[in-house]
Amino acid sequence: MISDRIDLSNWQHCDILTDDLWLFPNRDNQGKHKNIYHGNFIPQIPYQLISRYTKAGEVVLDPFFGSGTTLFECEKLGRKFIGFDINTKMFNYVQSRMMDSNKNFFTLNAFDNTDERVKYYIKKSLTYLNETQVSFAIFHPPYHDIVQFTNKPNDLSNCKSVDEFIDKFKKTLSHSLTFLAKNHYFAVIIGDIYKNSEVVPLSFLCMNMIKKHFKTKLKGIVVKNIEGNRGKLGAGGIWRYRALKSDYYIFKHEYIFVFKKEF
Repeated sequence: MISDRIDLSNWQHCDILTDDLWLFPNRDNQGKHKNIYHGNFIPQIPYQLISRYTKAGEVVLDPFFGSGTTLFECEKLGRKFIGFDINTKMFNYVQSRMMDSNKNFFTLNAFDNTDERVKYYIKKSLTYLNETQVSFAIFHPPYHDIVQFTNKPNDLSNCKSVDEFIDKFKKTLSHSLTFLAKNHYFAVIIGDIYKNSEVVPLSFLCMNMIKKHFKTKLKGIVVKNIEGNRGKLGAGGIWRYRALKSDYYIFKHEYIFVFKKEF
């Protein structure tokens, strides 16, 4: 039961958000968090999701761990962690940030999550953690080719088309969700893109792919915005000027899709 993970006797003072609009004035930069990686998400997102959908000691899987945001929240909240990333530079960075931490609660893997062999490494990681299943999975893939993270051909940020991106992301999901316990939850954090003078609803295309190919229930569509997004503020409001001069709206939000696995 999801309610078993929350102390409902003290529900009025619970800091878990239940509305589908998350507005944050700024990024949480406490503890190990540093905003050094273009494309990482704010710590408040994994904090909210992990707090709501897991209990202390359960395993969180993050196939795109990036600069370690989810890992650092798992350490703070007392959850176990399995992470993968194709970017070896970030793998080395996150390892260095965890040098003084207890090594018994997490595993990090520099590996391509679209490769079916990733299932071997997930199983190996679960064995290391003395577990058999994942309790929650969080997916924060590149938003297609907006930012190129590596030169590796299987990096999702190097996909030549949106269709290729969705197909590769489907492989990531298939490999990872094999290990998520039935009736447990996973979240996809993603935004839309702008190509050929129009919005491409990448987030909803991914959501539709998940509903089409995986037996799930869509439990929430959360819209998240952070006012302190430095990429959208700009000196003198240059982004606002450009938008007024043209015919588009400025992207300031991302979507968080929460699914319940039923297979």
